[in-house]
Amino acid sequence: YAFLPQLIVICILYGISAKNFDLTTPSLGNSATVAGNRLSFLSLCLSAAITYAGVAADYFVYYPPSTPRLRLFTMSLLGLSTSFALALISGIGLATGIPSVPAYATAYSTSQGALLVTAFDPLGAFGRFCAVVIALGLIANLIPPTYSSGVDFQLLARQATRVPRWGWNTVGVIIYMVCALAGRDSLAEIFTNFLALMGYWVAVWIALTLEEEVLFRGWLGGRGWEWADWDRREKLPIGLAALAAFLIGWAGAVLCMDQVWYVGPIARSVGDYGADVSFLSLSSDFVYKKKIH
Repeated sequence: YAFLPQLIVICILYGISAKNFDLTTPSLGNSATVAGNRLSFLSLCLSAAITYAGVAADYFVYYPPSTPRLRLFTMSLLGLSTSFALALISGIGLATGIPSVPAYATAYSTSQGALLVTAFDPLGAFGRFCAVVIALGLIANLIPPTYSSGVDFQLLARQATRVPRWGWNTVGVIIYMVCALAGRDSLAEIFTNFLALMGYWVAVWIALTLEEEVLFRGWLGGRGWEWADWDRREKLPIGLAALAAFLIGWAGAVLCMDQVWYVGPIARSVGDYGADVSFLSLSSDFVYKKKIH
């Protein structure tokens, strides 16, 4: 129920800051530039949302095996889309007020967090309390990936399973705490600039997983999954087809990405500032390599 305080304060944020949202000024640039900016923003949003795909099984494993797939899909889709929409729309609204509200502009020159605190200023001390609640929500958001990190470490090698999951969780906490302390002066900028990297590999992984599931494992008459063989090396594929397709998918992502530190040649051709179209290029030739394999 950690989402409840977050939901309440975000609703309060909408109520006190909506009057400063600029809903009339048109987007700047020609149609290609506007489309490119929107594609880049869409890719950034997807980068955050789809990372859940890699850890979802760590939690759905606690559901009864008879749980319908449609129910799991619907719960995931509604939960992710609703939570991300509430946060992203509020952020977009605050950003539109920066040019017209001097206090917003001054706060944003400091950090995104300062802008959030400033938006709550009309509520005085209660507003600062609401800002603290949102900040504490970051801790709640760290719980799922921290929990899953224990499983991730154990997958690296058989020897890693000798360390209990809580031990690996502790290692994960130490790693991201050190990173946060080292980059605390520009952490938001670093996180924003490298956020999309998380989405690229997950997008390739999702494409491979869907093709394996749909074409080879059951939906279209495949042989299904042998769950009991999950840790039997002699029963598992080498993975050459998946590796080759994964690398080709990454090559496509490099050509199509539009980041602060690099703009691919295909992305550069869209509008004045380029567009991150990598998520449109990640359908791989996994099917052909799988057949060869």
